[in-house]
Amino acid sequence: MKVIEGGVTAAQGFLAAGLSAGIKKGNTKDMAMLYSKVPCEAAGTFTTNIVKAAPVKWDQKIVYESEKAQAVICNSGIANACTGEEGFGYCKETAKAASLALNIPEDSVLVASTGVIGQQIPIEKIKKGIENMAPLLSESIGAGTLAAEAIMTTDTVKKEIAVEVEIDGKNVTVGGMCKGSGMIHPNMCTMLGFITTDVVISKELLQAALSESVKDTYNMVSVDGDTSTNDTVLLLANGLAGNKKIETKEEDYKKFAEALNYVNTWLAKHIAADGEGASALFEVKVIGAKSKEQAVTLSKSIITSNLTKAAIFGHDANWGRILCAMGYSGAVFDPEKVDLYFESKAGKLKIIENGVATGYSEEEATKILSEKEVTAIADVKMGTATATAWGCDLTYDYVKINADYRS
Repeated sequence: MKVIEGGVTAAQGFLAAGLSAGIKKGNTKDMAMLYSKVPCEAAGTFTTNIVKAAPVKWDQKIVYESEKAQAVICNSGIANACTGEEGFGYCKETAKAASLALNIPEDSVLVASTGVIGQQIPIEKIKKGIENMAPLLSESIGAGTLAAEAIMTTDTVKKEIAVEVEIDGKNVTVGGMCKGSGMIHPNMCTMLGFITTDVVISKELLQAALSESVKDTYNMVSVDGDTSTNDTVLLLANGLAGNKKIETKEEDYKKFAEALNYVNTWLAKHIAADGEGASALFEVKVIGAKSKEQAVTLSKSIITSNLTKAAIFGHDANWGRILCAMGYSGAVFDPEKVDLYFESKAGKLKIIENGVATGYSEEEATKILSEKEVTAIADVKMGTATATAWGCDLTYDYVKINADYRS
């Protein structure tokens, strides 16, 4: 497997476009279109929030009930959440407009929205955006980048990646883009993710690969503890790589799953690093756990602790906050056996051993914690299971961004 240039247009047969449809203030890109030359198998994972945006309900219907999918229409600026029957009707109108513009079935069009909750989307601008984007569709890397930029809200950078792997003697590509910066919490986040691949695979195994990957990637990210109404990850496979169809969980499936997981992990980490107001990516590894479940619970508890996140912002080795977060997680462990390390490009330092401080240098700890990427490693010495979670520090800017988000 190797990383290659591009994102959603890297795989054969996928085209994209992005432009300003006038949904956001100013001349800012706010609509994206993704299209496959041939119908695709589709898989999806969605928010666990009971309050689900209209596009989530629409996409669940398409993924679960439609035979194929072929296009995705996404807007930023307005979430189309808490908009009732009218909002769901706009999803149908969006799909109908795309169906006419692309000459594909209405029930093969997926839709996604992100932005302010509670407002109706300007459907006429959406329709006009679709009409304008269709002629702009391109397989170029630049077109994929435009789409990645168009789905951003409070994101400060676009997020796209692609990898290539050999399966059955064929080059198979997996490419992806996502957006996510705030209202990010495990069990999906205010994130939209779109993954494309040219692999030939059954719909059942495509969904299995995505569902399994999400557990260790997007579900292990937290910025602020808020689970969104719009979280959606869509995976489209158009089969143009020409490999023998993957129908069992054997070697070819494992190769594809590994490539997919690499893409999702990269995107998840970049969501965390681009958390609203963030100045550092904060990674937490729990090792020596009795079970994967225990490791996941402990790592998530640490990554979501506001006191710990504030300490990371202050470059303060306040390890008591980490041990405290582990203690209220609900996982059972012996705090008097825990070892804790801080690590970054500046070095690695053992902070506590068997639950007590090691007499470490505060100056060295501060140096390690002053890097752009910081890792905490907690060893609970109970087994061999591990888990990794990603978050970011908690800064003054997070409050500023969310205090005037609508105004």
